[in-house]
Order: sequence, then C-alpha cells, then structure tokens
Amino acid sequence: MTDKNTSTLQSYIDSATGAVQSAIGSVTGNPGDKTQAQSTKDKAAAEKDLSHATAKVGPFNMSSSGAVTEDDPNRGEGAWNQTMGSAKESLGGLIGAEGLKKEGARQNQEGKGQEAQGQLSDLGSGIGDRAKGAIGGGIAGLTGDREKQQEYQQRHDAGKTQQRSAEADIRKQADA
Repeated sequence: MTDKNTSTLQSYIDSATGAVQSAIGSVTGNPGDKTQAQSTKDKAAAEKDLSHATAKVGPFNMSSSGAVTEDDPNRGEGAWNQTMGSAKESLGGLIGAEGLKKEGARQNQEGKGQEAQGQLSDLGSGIGDRAKGAIGGGIAGLTGDREKQQEYQQRHDAGKTQQRSAEADIRKQADA
C-alpha cells in the first residue's frame, strides 16, 4: 500500500513547498524560514529516493510499499545466456577454438536481446498496471467502494515495483 512517505507525487509537492518557503525566507531574511525550507527540500529528496527504491533477490523485486513482483522470465534467461556466451567466447579464445568463440559471441548477443525483451515487457506492464491502478482506484474512491480502491492500489503498487525494477536494470546496463 502506498503511503504519503513513499509517493513520487508527494515528493514533488514537498519540493515545491520547500522552494516557496525558501523564497519567503530570502525575502524576509528570517533564518528560521530558510532552515524550514531546507528541511522540507531534504524531506522531498528522501521521499523521491524512497519512491524509486526496490530490492531485488533473484527474479523477485520488493518496493518500499511492500509490493512484490517477479521478473519476466526472459530477463533471467537472457542474463544466463550472456554469461554462458561470454564463458564460451573466453574459453574458445583461450584454447584457440574459433568455433566455440563464435558460438559464445552469438549466444551472448542473443542473451542481450532476450534480456532487453524481458525488461521492456516488465516496463510496459508496470506502466500499464500503475495507470490502471490509479484510474481504477480513483473511480472506486469516487463511488465509495473501499475494497475495490484497495485492490486497485495494490495493482498500482505492483506496477510501480515492476516498472522501477526494469528501469533500474536498464539504467545499470546503460551505465556499464
């Protein structure tokens, strides 16, 4: 369940509040206003970081909201094929087996494509589930159906976890 302390939207609201408080502190010259502004900005940064945080154990991801998701199988299988391909490529180069080296390079490339396919699948389904959860939760809230609202919130949270996990892996590969 999302709470106010892990919301990306809340981090933006607090960041804007901090900017306004900072402007007021600059105009009035009041050090208390400036201190409060900095505190609000720091809180906003922490909220944003927390809303993007995921823990990963094998193919499972968990977010600060408590949602747990499982990666698309292509992500793990692709990573395995990359590892095995690299090993074959290295071994082939070491012992002078050109065929093994080429097979390893091919398997490594296929693994990269397979992992990317899984990441894109998780990213797309995560974004979709977040949107469906947010819209469904909003409608359920308007109609007063708290049970449905809770279900949609869980769907939103799972989608966010899936999306953030895929984004983290994509970012990690881009930085490598």
